[in-house]
Amino acid sequence: MIAAINPTAFHIFGVGIQWYAIIIVSGIVLVSWLATRESIRVGLKENDVVDMMLWALPISIIGARLYYVIFEWEYYAQHPAEILAIRNGGLAIYGGLIAGGLVLYFYTRHHFINTWTFLDVAAPSVLLAQAIGRWGNFMNHEAFGEITTKAFLMTLHLPNFIIENMYIDGSYRQPTFLYESTWNLIGFIVIVLLRRKNQFFKQGEIALTYVLWYSFGRFFIEGMRTDSLMFFGGLRVSQILSAVLFIGALVLIVIRRKNKELPYYNRSYSIK
Repeated sequence: MIAAINPTAFHIFGVGIQWYAIIIVSGIVLVSWLATRESIRVGLKENDVVDMMLWALPISIIGARLYYVIFEWEYYAQHPAEILAIRNGGLAIYGGLIAGGLVLYFYTRHHFINTWTFLDVAAPSVLLAQAIGRWGNFMNHEAFGEITTKAFLMTLHLPNFIIENMYIDGSYRQPTFLYESTWNLIGFIVIVLLRRKNQFFKQGEIALTYVLWYSFGRFFIEGMRTDSLMFFGGLRVSQILSAVLFIGALVLIVIRRKNKELPYYNRSYSIK
């Protein structure tokens, strides 16, 4: 059996640097570059994406933590000193997306940028970041699913290091981190390829397609996980939110399509 991956990559002056942090930061750098290049193609300023992210990143982390704490309040009410201990885990992606979305809205309004256009630029890169980020969960041995067998995992034709590192708490587990990472990566590729077609997406539809794609996959994958945040009555918070977002995005696409004057997503600007 392959030894379990150590979540700590190395130490600097006695402080452990986690693989999770390295993967997240690497993903942020990559998607920032991609989004910046795309922003130029649609006529935005080169620094718009970076300037917005300087605000969005810290606030998104706060939002992700706040979301998690709210739905785990029974525990944190008894351990208030751990509310700020994010090194121990406890960041919810939906909380980060909500907080980041609010920052994006106010940033675009303040700088007189079309919010839908900015969302269209950012959405595919966010999906790629989520695909990369799930590997941080793998390194932390978290976001896994129900008990399964090694034989089942082998039928998925996974590398042995993944199979053996899904042996958690005495049993092999469903690699739900991998299911979601793969789903998000496929979504990123599909959206980017469709985005290259002239007059395929109308303004705002790339962002709404991202919401449709992510929420659809997350709804089903969330049902396989064992660490879901729960709402009253034992309902999974992320499944409820995913269903609401999917329906909302679908309704918005239908309504906006009725506006014959709504422009198409325009990539006519070139990168110098």
